[in-house]
Amino acid sequence: MLKSEVKQILMRMYRKNTIKWLLCRLFFYFAFANSALADSTTDVSKSTEQENDHWMQGLHETVTNSVYQSAQWFDSFFIANGSEQQKPTTSAKIRLAWLPKSRDWSEVKPRFRVRVKLPHFQNRASIILSDESDDELSNLPLEVNDSKAALANDKFSLALNYTQDKRADRLLNYRLGISSGDLFVRAKHKRRLTVNDKQGFLIEPSIYYFLDDGLEAKLLLEYDYQISSQSLFRVNYSIRGAEAFSGIRWKHGFYKLKQINSTTASVISFQVEGERNGARGFVIDKYTLAYRYRFNAIRDWLFFEIEPFLEFPEQENYTTTPGIALRLEGLFHKG
Repeated sequence: MLKSEVKQILMRMYRKNTIKWLLCRLFFYFAFANSALADSTTDVSKSTEQENDHWMQGLHETVTNSVYQSAQWFDSFFIANGSEQQKPTTSAKIRLAWLPKSRDWSEVKPRFRVRVKLPHFQNRASIILSDESDDELSNLPLEVNDSKAALANDKFSLALNYTQDKRADRLLNYRLGISSGDLFVRAKHKRRLTVNDKQGFLIEPSIYYFLDDGLEAKLLLEYDYQISSQSLFRVNYSIRGAEAFSGIRWKHGFYKLKQINSTTASVISFQVEGERNGARGFVIDKYTLAYRYRFNAIRDWLFFEIEPFLEFPEQENYTTTPGIALRLEGLFHKG
């Protein structure tokens, strides 16, 4: 009986994540082959630790240089005749996450995001390439366990981002791109209001127009209270409405952030999300309680996260669903 259950779990993992695992393995195989080729010219008497260091350094340089060279090639299209090409600024983030839950042990999520600043637009313009939704309102920086919202399916997007006004307390930018095969334009305004040295507010409205799905509007409201030099309490509320679906999606978040030291931080969070004014009226989709522990180790560009959490989803009649998120994240910057 136990063997049968294990076999069923493995089959679900295989069917659900075959493509993602292949992409991950191809990526690391390429990095390994590149570093192995470099290793062939080194002295065989080096220690295992040195070889591992060389492998990791080779991986970082390969990804960083590949993104940078692509940025230079793209930026060269905007050089006027006789002008000298300037150096672009590139940043890339690659994340691998495993999110086992009591009812689903098979969720694996590789993610990437690349941003290229174009110097020939006075660094006001940038190209953003990502395989996840660039939705600050449903994918907040402190989002717990990367859970899938009802409308937040995996998306591949390519966009040109232009910043008209950027200051310490405000931001106004526009975006033109393609997401899940649908062309879109977006305007976003971000404004920070400081009450005193301990309290502040963030107001962030944005409006989208999708060629197929029509208009979409979002609003994020956030309040921060500085408890100490290393601790912060945050409350936020976001809403989202669109022609493509009825009702309004909403989310409440409560967070306690702590900077433990220069390489380690933690977040205790409680989130409630749901829908109102839809076909079912007011509905709470899910409660989530989590503790997120993030630390930098081995290399200054490599980060690890451990996040145990408890979910109470409506689809499971709000039954407790424990789980844990394990993440590995690499940051690659040049310029």
